[in-house]
Amino acid sequence: MNVEILQISADTVPSLKTWMEQLGGLPFPLLSDYWPHGTVGKAYGVFNDERGIDARSAFVIDAQGVIRYSKTYAPGTIPESAELLEQLKKI
Repeated sequence: MNVEILQISADTVPSLKTWMEQLGGLPFPLLSDYWPHGTVGKAYGVFNDERGIDARSAFVIDAQGVIRYSKTYAPGTIPESAELLEQLKKI
């Protein structure tokens, strides 16, 4: 589908590296939004200042950088691949 997937977390790089190794690797980059803490999450309106973490969210951004879809999920909820694929097909 000619897309790029990035996962961003407000956790530290060593923490993310350990988590990714425990998962056996990921087929996409895992990026840290730790310092300056939460800058990306704040830019997208999903950073929780009180808890110091980003809300679990998914964004579909087109080639021009326009957010075409966004959704924030309840803690512990994993975004459904089928739902995201459907949004990608709409672009």
